[in-house]
Amino acid sequence: MRWFGLMHVPFEDAANLGVWAVERGHSVEAVHLYAGQSLPPIDRVDGVFVMGGPMNIYQEIEHPWLKAEKTFLKSCIEQNKYLVGVCLGAQLIADVLGGKVTRNPHKEIGWFEVTRTPAAADSPLSNVLPPRFWAFHWHGDTFVIPAGAVHLAESQACRNQAFLYGNRVLGLQFHLEYSQQSIEAMLSHCADELTDGRFIQSPDSIRNGFTHLPQAKNMLWKWMDELTKQA
Repeated sequence: MRWFGLMHVPFEDAANLGVWAVERGHSVEAVHLYAGQSLPPIDRVDGVFVMGGPMNIYQEIEHPWLKAEKTFLKSCIEQNKYLVGVCLGAQLIADVLGGKVTRNPHKEIGWFEVTRTPAAADSPLSNVLPPRFWAFHWHGDTFVIPAGAVHLAESQACRNQAFLYGNRVLGLQFHLEYSQQSIEAMLSHCADELTDGRFIQSPDSIRNGFTHLPQAKNMLWKWMDELTKQA
Protein backbone atom coordinates (compact mmCIF):
# COMPACT_ATOMS: atom_id res chain seq x y z
CA MET A 1 0.00 0.00 0.00
CA ARG A 2 1.08 3.59 -0.67
CA TRP A 3 0.70 5.79 2.41
CA PHE A 4 1.23 9.54 2.62
CA GLY A 5 1.80 11.49 5.83
CA LEU A 6 0.37 15.02 5.75
CA MET A 7 2.55 17.22 7.98
CA HIS A 8 1.47 20.63 9.26
CA VAL A 9 4.68 21.52 11.12
CA PRO A 10 8.19 20.07 10.76
CA PHE A 11 8.22 18.50 14.25
CA GLU A 12 5.04 16.37 13.98
CA ASP A 13 5.64 13.54 11.53
CA ALA A 14 4.01 10.12 11.16
CA ALA A 15 6.32 8.75 13.89
CA ASN A 16 5.27 5.21 14.80
CA LEU A 17 2.53 5.19 12.18
CA GLY A 18 5.30 5.40 9.62
CA VAL A 19 7.24 2.66 11.41
CA TRP A 20 4.16 0.42 11.34
CA ALA A 21 3.71 1.02 7.60
CA VAL A 22 7.32 0.17 6.76
CA GLU A 23 7.29 -2.95 8.94
CA ARG A 24 4.17 -4.12 7.12
CA GLY A 25 5.83 -3.67 3.74
CA HIS A 26 4.07 -0.45 2.72
CA SER A 27 5.63 2.72 1.38
CA VAL A 28 5.37 6.03 3.25
CA GLU A 29 5.96 9.49 1.81
CA ALA A 30 5.86 12.69 3.87
CA VAL A 31 4.00 15.69 2.43
CA HIS A 32 5.22 18.94 4.02
CA LEU A 33 2.12 21.12 3.57
CA TYR A 34 3.52 23.93 5.75
CA ALA A 35 6.44 24.23 3.30
CA GLY A 36 4.23 24.45 0.22
CA GLN A 37 4.60 20.85 -0.95
CA SER A 38 1.75 19.69 -3.18
CA LEU A 39 -0.76 17.04 -2.24
CA PRO A 40 -0.34 13.76 -4.16
CA PRO A 41 -2.63 12.75 -7.02
CA ILE A 42 -5.53 10.85 -5.53
CA ASP A 43 -4.93 7.84 -7.79
CA ARG A 44 -1.50 7.33 -6.18
CA VAL A 45 -2.99 7.14 -2.69
CA ASP A 46 -4.03 4.04 -0.76
CA GLY A 47 -3.89 5.57 2.70
CA VAL A 48 -3.20 8.89 4.43
CA PHE A 49 -1.87 9.76 7.87
CA VAL A 50 -3.16 13.23 8.80
CA MET A 51 -0.87 14.49 11.52
CA GLY A 52 -1.09 17.09 14.27
CA GLY A 53 -0.18 20.75 14.50
CA PRO A 54 -0.68 23.80 16.73
CA MET A 55 -2.98 25.63 14.32
CA ASN A 56 -6.79 25.64 14.28
CA ILE A 57 -8.63 24.02 11.36
CA TYR A 58 -10.27 27.36 10.50
CA GLN A 59 -7.03 29.33 10.11
CA GLU A 60 -7.12 29.20 6.32
CA ILE A 61 -5.83 32.76 5.90
CA GLU A 62 -2.73 32.09 8.00
CA HIS A 63 -2.35 28.59 6.53
CA PRO A 64 -3.84 28.62 2.99
CA TRP A 65 -2.98 24.95 2.41
CA LEU A 66 -5.75 23.99 4.86
CA LYS A 67 -8.47 24.61 2.28
CA ALA A 68 -6.88 22.34 -0.31
CA GLU A 69 -6.18 19.72 2.35
CA LYS A 70 -9.85 19.58 3.36
CA THR A 71 -10.87 19.12 -0.28
CA PHE A 72 -8.29 16.36 -0.63
CA LEU A 73 -9.52 14.58 2.51
CA LYS A 74 -13.10 14.74 1.26
CA SER A 75 -12.00 13.12 -2.01
CA CYS A 76 -10.13 10.42 -0.09
CA ILE A 77 -13.28 9.57 1.87
CA GLU A 78 -15.43 9.55 -1.27
CA GLN A 79 -12.95 7.21 -2.99
CA ASN A 80 -12.73 4.85 0.00
CA LYS A 81 -9.10 5.49 0.89
CA TYR A 82 -7.74 4.72 4.35
CA LEU A 83 -7.51 7.81 6.56
CA VAL A 84 -5.96 7.99 10.01
CA GLY A 85 -6.15 11.44 11.58
CA VAL A 86 -4.40 12.34 14.83
CA CYS A 87 -5.19 15.43 16.94
CA LEU A 88 -5.46 18.26 14.37
CA GLY A 89 -5.73 15.54 11.73
CA ALA A 90 -8.77 14.02 13.46
CA GLN A 91 -10.32 17.48 13.76
CA LEU A 92 -9.83 18.08 10.03
CA ILE A 93 -11.48 14.77 9.17
CA ALA A 94 -14.36 15.46 11.56
CA ASP A 95 -14.87 18.88 10.00
CA VAL A 96 -14.94 17.41 6.48
CA LEU A 97 -17.56 14.92 7.67
CA GLY A 98 -19.71 17.66 9.21
CA GLY A 99 -18.56 17.36 12.84
CA LYS A 100 -18.02 20.83 14.29
CA VAL A 101 -14.63 21.63 15.86
CA THR A 102 -14.64 23.91 18.90
CA ARG A 103 -12.56 24.79 21.95
CA ASN A 104 -12.56 21.98 24.52
CA PRO A 105 -13.57 22.96 28.09
CA HIS A 106 -10.05 21.99 29.19
CA LYS A 107 -6.63 21.92 27.62
CA GLU A 108 -5.39 18.34 27.90
CA ILE A 109 -1.62 17.92 27.86
CA GLY A 110 0.13 14.86 29.25
CA TRP A 111 -0.68 11.25 30.05
CA PHE A 112 -4.34 10.64 30.88
CA GLU A 113 -6.48 7.55 30.88
CA VAL A 114 -8.90 6.94 28.01
CA THR A 115 -12.06 4.83 28.33
CA ARG A 116 -13.83 2.83 25.67
CA THR A 117 -17.44 3.90 25.04
CA PRO A 118 -20.39 1.45 24.99
CA ALA A 119 -20.89 2.31 21.31
CA ALA A 120 -17.42 0.95 20.50
CA ALA A 121 -18.82 -2.58 20.81
CA ASP A 122 -20.41 -2.05 17.38
CA SER A 123 -17.08 -1.08 15.82
CA PRO A 124 -14.79 -3.30 13.70
CA LEU A 125 -12.08 -2.32 16.20
CA SER A 126 -13.98 -3.69 19.20
CA ASN A 127 -11.72 -6.74 19.53
CA VAL A 128 -8.56 -4.64 19.86
CA LEU A 129 -9.93 -1.67 21.83
CA PRO A 130 -9.33 -2.23 25.58
CA PRO A 131 -11.80 -0.93 28.19
CA ARG A 132 -9.22 1.52 29.57
CA PHE A 133 -5.75 2.59 28.49
CA TRP A 134 -3.21 5.39 28.94
CA ALA A 135 -2.58 7.77 26.04
CA PHE A 136 -0.61 10.94 25.49
CA HIS A 137 -2.57 14.14 24.80
CA TRP A 138 -1.69 17.64 23.61
CA HIS A 139 -4.74 19.61 22.50
CA GLY A 140 -7.05 22.50 23.29
CA ASP A 141 -9.78 21.86 20.69
CA THR A 142 -12.27 19.05 20.30
CA PHE A 143 -14.64 17.72 17.62
CA VAL A 144 -18.26 16.62 17.47
CA ILE A 145 -18.54 12.97 16.44
CA PRO A 146 -19.64 13.14 12.77
CA ALA A 147 -23.02 11.74 11.78
CA GLY A 148 -22.67 8.09 10.82
CA ALA A 149 -19.42 7.61 12.77
CA VAL A 150 -18.98 5.37 15.81
CA HIS A 151 -17.84 7.12 19.00
CA LEU A 152 -14.98 4.93 20.29
CA ALA A 153 -13.39 6.58 23.31
CA GLU A 154 -13.53 9.37 25.88
CA SER A 155 -11.46 10.84 28.72
CA GLN A 156 -12.29 12.82 31.82
CA ALA A 157 -11.15 16.06 30.18
CA CYS A 158 -12.51 15.45 26.69
CA ARG A 159 -15.71 13.63 25.79
CA ASN A 160 -14.86 12.85 22.16
CA GLN A 161 -11.48 11.15 21.90
CA ALA A 162 -11.88 8.82 18.92
CA PHE A 163 -14.26 7.83 16.13
CA LEU A 164 -14.45 5.39 13.24
CA TYR A 165 -16.32 6.32 10.08
CA GLY A 166 -17.17 3.33 7.93
CA ASN A 167 -14.33 0.85 8.19
CA ARG A 168 -11.47 2.94 6.79
CA VAL A 169 -11.55 6.38 8.45
CA LEU A 170 -10.17 6.64 11.99
CA GLY A 171 -9.93 9.87 14.01
CA LEU A 172 -7.87 9.98 17.22
CA GLN A 173 -7.68 13.07 19.43
CA PHE A 174 -4.87 11.45 21.45
CA HIS A 175 -1.43 10.29 20.31
CA LEU A 176 -0.60 6.59 20.13
CA GLU A 177 1.93 7.28 17.37
CA TYR A 178 4.29 9.42 19.44
CA SER A 179 7.74 8.14 20.29
CA GLN A 180 9.90 9.56 23.08
CA GLN A 181 11.55 11.74 20.43
CA SER A 182 8.12 13.02 19.34
CA ILE A 183 7.22 14.08 22.87
CA GLU A 184 10.58 15.73 23.44
CA ALA A 185 9.99 17.71 20.23
CA MET A 186 6.63 18.90 21.58
CA LEU A 187 8.24 19.90 24.88
CA SER A 188 10.83 21.86 22.95
CA HIS A 189 8.55 23.60 20.42
CA CYS A 190 5.32 24.04 22.41
CA ALA A 191 6.53 24.54 26.00
CA ASP A 192 4.61 27.84 26.21
CA GLU A 193 1.38 25.82 26.41
CA LEU A 194 2.40 24.18 29.70
CA THR A 195 0.52 26.63 31.88
CA ASP A 196 -1.40 25.88 35.07
CA GLY A 197 -4.40 23.71 34.40
CA ARG A 198 -6.29 20.75 35.83
CA PHE A 199 -5.29 18.55 32.89
CA ILE A 200 -1.87 19.99 32.05
CA GLN A 201 1.12 18.07 33.34
CA SER A 202 4.63 19.32 33.98
CA PRO A 203 7.56 18.24 31.78
CA ASP A 204 8.78 15.95 34.56
CA SER A 205 5.38 14.25 34.85
CA ILE A 206 5.23 13.86 31.08
CA ARG A 207 8.67 12.26 30.98
CA ASN A 208 7.73 9.96 33.85
CA GLY A 209 4.97 8.67 31.56
CA PHE A 210 7.42 7.39 28.97
CA THR A 211 6.84 3.96 30.53
CA HIS A 212 3.46 3.97 28.71
CA LEU A 213 5.10 4.22 25.27
CA PRO A 214 5.58 0.48 24.58
CA GLN A 215 1.92 -0.22 25.40
CA ALA A 216 0.79 2.65 23.17
CA LYS A 217 2.91 1.40 20.27
CA ASN A 218 1.61 -2.15 20.69
CA MET A 219 -1.97 -0.89 20.70
CA LEU A 220 -1.34 1.20 17.59
CA TRP A 221 -0.02 -1.86 15.75
CA LYS A 222 -3.14 -3.85 16.65
CA TRP A 223 -5.48 -1.04 15.59
CA MET A 224 -3.73 -0.49 12.27
CA ASP A 225 -3.58 -4.22 11.52
CA GLU A 226 -7.29 -4.55 12.27
CA LEU A 227 -8.16 -1.44 10.27
CA THR A 228 -6.31 -2.63 7.18
CA LYS A 229 -6.81 -6.39 7.39
CA GLN A 230 -9.11 -6.36 4.32
CA ALA A 231 -6.52 -4.52 2.21
